[in-house]
Amino acid sequence: MEDKKRLKLIKEVLASPRNQKEEVMALQDAIYVIGGKWKLPIINSICNGNKRFRDIERSIPGITTRMLSKDLKEMEANQLVKRTVLPTSPVTVEYTATDYCRSFGDIILEMIKWGKQHRERVIRTPAKS
Repeated sequence: MEDKKRLKLIKEVLASPRNQKEEVMALQDAIYVIGGKWKLPIINSICNGNKRFRDIERSIPGITTRMLSKDLKEMEANQLVKRTVLPTSPVTVEYTATDYCRSFGDIILEMIKWGKQHRERVIRTPAKS
């Protein structure tokens, strides 16, 4: 996150009185909605153009059909993805990211950036015992 954006965000958070309980609840809500091993990779896959179930599944190494189905249902319930059944033969189902999902796109990009930096750091500097 660039410095100006970061400072603006810090000012917004600090502008109102801090309430630890409220902040923890907000963090827990966010983690509940996008947490877990597969939800962010699913969102990333959909945002990269994979719309059909099998395409999403193939783009995420290690995910099971059952887990993808479960997480897509949860994400649909939380308004992160939209499920559209197309009147084709056979029936085609497509998933798309909602505007609500895209609203935290910058956060996901920052997480990807941080994850890459973290991986580099850990590889370069092994943990001391």
